[in-house]
Amino acid sequence: MKIKKYRREVQEGDMTPMIDMTFQLIAFFMVLINFTQADQNKDIKLPESELAKPPEVPFENALTLQVFQDGNVFFDGKKYTPESIRPSLIVEKQIADELNAGKGGAAQTVTVIIRGDARVETGKVQDLIKLCQDVGFEKFSLKAKEKVPY
Repeated sequence: MKIKKYRREVQEGDMTPMIDMTFQLIAFFMVLINFTQADQNKDIKLPESELAKPPEVPFENALTLQVFQDGNVFFDGKKYTPESIRPSLIVEKQIADELNAGKGGAAQTVTVIIRGDARVETGKVQDLIKLCQDVGFEKFSLKAKEKVPY
């Protein structure tokens, strides 16, 4: 009796879709990281605090004001003096009021995030907060680094 031999062939999987997906995920995370770093300026050294924590819920609408050591403010890609930023804040509030008319306007929906340099005088940050309150913003968040005990 003749026994028929089956040849086993090794089948190789097509790895092309997996490699394509991997590169797409890498590109996605690279873009995502660049967006989060756009809000940060490396010239600003944030103060350290043991009470600093990331927000429990990300802010839906946020304005980020960065205060340099000399007291100048960086906002929306431009550098302002504390006196010259008022018109830009008024425009931002008007836009936020129009977009959030049913939700209570800018005062209820927009959070002003202040990234103040650790070396800037505290009074300058307080003056900026007061200026924002005069314009009509009511919610504020101060950024700081979490102090890690060794």
